[in-house]
Amino acid sequence: MPVRIHCALMLAACAALLLPGPSASAADWPQWRGPNRDGMSTESNFNANWKRQKPELLWMVDGMGSGYASVSVVDGKLFTTGNDDNSQSVVCADAATGDVLWRRELTDSAPKHGYEGSRCTPTVDGDRLYVVTSDGRISCLSTADGSLVWSRDFDDWNGQMMSKWGFSESPLVDGDWVLCTPGGPDAMIVALNKLTGEEVWAADVPAIGEKGKDGAAYSSIVISNAAGVKQYVQLVGRGVIGVRAEDGKFLWGYNPVANDVANIPTPVIAGDYVFASTGYGTGSCLLKLSPDGDGVKAEEQYFLNAKTFQNHHGGIILVGDHLYAGHQHNKGFPICVEMKSGDVTWFKQSRDFNHGSAAITYVDGQLIFRYQDGFIALVEATPEGFQLNGMFKPAYQEGNSWSHPVVVDGKMYLREQDKLMCYDVSKS
Repeated sequence: MPVRIHCALMLAACAALLLPGPSASAADWPQWRGPNRDGMSTESNFNANWKRQKPELLWMVDGMGSGYASVSVVDGKLFTTGNDDNSQSVVCADAATGDVLWRRELTDSAPKHGYEGSRCTPTVDGDRLYVVTSDGRISCLSTADGSLVWSRDFDDWNGQMMSKWGFSESPLVDGDWVLCTPGGPDAMIVALNKLTGEEVWAADVPAIGEKGKDGAAYSSIVISNAAGVKQYVQLVGRGVIGVRAEDGKFLWGYNPVANDVANIPTPVIAGDYVFASTGYGTGSCLLKLSPDGDGVKAEEQYFLNAKTFQNHHGGIILVGDHLYAGHQHNKGFPICVEMKSGDVTWFKQSRDFNHGSAAITYVDGQLIFRYQDGFIALVEATPEGFQLNGMFKPAYQEGNSWSHPVVVDGKMYLREQDKLMCYDVSKS
């Protein structure tokens, strides 16, 4: 059923001039899930047959700190976040060697919560980067040396998480703004001047249903232009929502996809459609967005129960008309689903893939499934049928391998707590 709720919000105007600095190229990976936040690499020089030639370890280094954050790679530099005994920090390393170039502490102590460690993949924008620490603070740093430009605490907006595992968002830079999700009762999402941290608007999101819990979830914001309205889409504690980009006005919300523990996967945007999924026995939905007066309405096209398709965490990737992901709670069994119909095209359940949840990345017609126990599988991204193109266990594994793999310039970067591994995945 459509959800049609509109409410007045605070509006503010803010103009900012862009500072000069290097910009990310098409081959870079400047933020969470890549250039377009869809998990898709632009690489073409990729070895698609790991049965014949497994990726070669080029190097492995220490110094990243503890945590589950992935990496950003821009202009030959790699950025991530990690904990040491005293703080949660941003780390900058040479992407060619892994040598640490600088480290910037952002917290007075290492944040305490379930599964201690960092979560945020830094967002690189020219000569600045943006990061959210797991204790709830957004900071802007210089990419050159890590010097702090500005910082805002989520307490400014009475921020809260739906559950106990720490803020896990990677902020979104859009034009002159940077956006994040404090999860406050009157400020679920906020837009800030990216140069100063000054608030532009705060999105007041009303109750959208009984499922889930109040506050932010474990997802990151994506952009949609559905129904002719630019909007920010986010999975929060009570479900998936959309707010108008211009002023933060709440547009629509959908509650049935929420669960009471942790809503995690980043929503998938495709034209006028939004696909969302959560684990813990919940399921998946496809919503169609259409104009509704001066707002937007969300209409459910289908809901898939947990037995049909649920993504615990690790993400969902849309290639053409089909969605690919790991299916089942705390499992990563490869699955292919036609997005428009919700029909399962193929599903592979076997002991070969009984390795926990899988974080996935698309590159050059292939899907890299990185499993919770470290195993990595290469699966063809085709609806024609399941095809495994190789599997291997990396040189090092510790705890839960939840960091998403990143492929840039023929190299695959794997963050594993304090260690960073770099593998050659080029055709040569």
